[in-house]
Amino acid sequence: MSDKTTDDFAMDDSQLFSDAMKGVKKIAQDTIKHAPTRKISNLATSKRQQSEQRNDAFYFSDEFEPHLSEDGPMRYARDDVSKYEVKRLRRGIYVPDIYLDMHGMTQLEAKRELAAMIAECRKEGIRCASVMHGIGTHVLKQKAPLWLAQHPDVMAFHQAPLEFGGAGALLVLIEVNER
Repeated sequence: MSDKTTDDFAMDDSQLFSDAMKGVKKIAQDTIKHAPTRKISNLATSKRQQSEQRNDAFYFSDEFEPHLSEDGPMRYARDDVSKYEVKRLRRGIYVPDIYLDMHGMTQLEAKRELAAMIAECRKEGIRCASVMHGIGTHVLKQKAPLWLAQHPDVMAFHQAPLEFGGAGALLVLIEVNER
């Protein structure tokens, strides 16, 4: 085919397109733009919550290492807590009401989230929580029990049963004030 014939077809196509589009009007943009919503909060309340989280984070020291049992699954109970409570955690009788997934977090982020979770549990009256530290490089798996054992509101914890995460999670029993 010659170049002249190709040019004729291109002109015919553009003419056909122009004829087909006669009388067509451009559509106006009708996308709705929402103004950003700003939360109006009480400054004193937010400062108090930040202070509580800072205080909770204070309990988590990397230097202090409490004596935890090395044999069997990871477990801990304060001196004033019955060993029966730990057994109930192990059996899965306590069902966690809140879950904290620490996969992919740094140690600092994990400490902050753990402190925030414990503060939230105390505030909402939640007794049992699941902390999913994962297995990975074993850093959070080793540190999470050490941090939890330091917190005064943690009554006990035990490696979670399989249905709640198994070796990659801990069930934590938290002391809450009865309302």
